[in-house]
Amino acid sequence: MPDVQPWHSLPPDLVELQIGQIDLLMAMYPDEIVIEEDCERDLDALRKAIDNSSSVVSNGAQKIAITLDLPIATSGEEPSCPKTLRLDLSVPFVYEGNTQPQDPPEIKVRIQQPSWMSRAATAKIMSQSPEGEDLLGVIEHIKETAAQHLINSDKKVDDADAVTTGNGPLVRVWFYFPSISTRSKRDDFIKYAPSYNLTGFLYAGKPGLLCVEGDSQSIDDYMKFIKTESWGDIPAHHKKVSERHREICDERVFKEMTEITDTVGERRGQRANRGDMKAVEEWLLERGLGDAFTKVLM
Repeated sequence: MPDVQPWHSLPPDLVELQIGQIDLLMAMYPDEIVIEEDCERDLDALRKAIDNSSSVVSNGAQKIAITLDLPIATSGEEPSCPKTLRLDLSVPFVYEGNTQPQDPPEIKVRIQQPSWMSRAATAKIMSQSPEGEDLLGVIEHIKETAAQHLINSDKKVDDADAVTTGNGPLVRVWFYFPSISTRSKRDDFIKYAPSYNLTGFLYAGKPGLLCVEGDSQSIDDYMKFIKTESWGDIPAHHKKVSERHREICDERVFKEMTEITDTVGERRGQRANRGDMKAVEEWLLERGLGDAFTKVLM
C-alpha cells in the first residue's frame, strides 16, 4: 500500500494568518529575531504563493523556526542592558488529519534556560504559559513572569545584604561535598559571601570542598540561606554537604571568597569533574593550611 501523508498544507487564508503573526513579531522585535537561511527561503516561497493568489500553497515547508532573544527588564534596570530570555518559536504551516482547520495551528514556544535562572524556574514559567492564548499573549506572559523572577531574585540579594554579622571569634569552617557541579549553585557561594562578611574558597567537582572564614553565626546563617534559597529547587536527598572541621583562628588567610576549581590542578574523568586533590593539598600547604586538609579529607 502507498504511504499515506500524515499532514496537509494549510489553506491560503490560514497560511496568510501565520505569515502575518511572523511579520508582526518581526516588526515588534526587529533586532531580536533570528531566522535561519533555509527557513527564510521557505518563508519567501510561502509569501510568493500568497501574492500570486495560489489556491494551494505547498512548498514542502511544514514549519518555520524562529529564535527570539526576548529582553527582560525590571523597572530599576537600565533599558540599554536588560537580561534576555531566548525563545524557540515553531510556526506550523501544515495540519494533521482529514478535517481542514478553521483557525491556524498554535505556534509552539520553548524557553531556553538562561544562565541567570534555574532549570526549575525556567520549567515553571513554561508550564504556566496560558493555553489558548495567541502568540503575543504568550510572549507577554513569559516576559512579565521572568521580570517578576528577577525582582524576587534581587529581593533575596537585598535580604542577604541586610544580614548583620555577629561579633564572635573568627573561625574557619570546612565543608565537604560528595559532588558539586552546577554553575549557578557554585556562583551563589561566591555571590552571597560578602553580605555575611565571609571569605574563603570553593573547589567544585567530585568531591567538592568549601572553606569559609568569619564568625560562627554568620557562617551558619550563610549556609542556611544557601540551602533554603539557592538550593530551594534541589530535592532534599541531593543537598549533600557536611561540615568536617571548625577551628578558631587568629586571622584570615583569604581576602575574599573565590572559586579555585579551574585554577588549581587538572580536571580528570569523562566529564572533567574529578578534582585534583593532591594539587589542592599542595595549594593549602603553601597557605599554612595543610593540617586542615588532612582533617577534612583523610
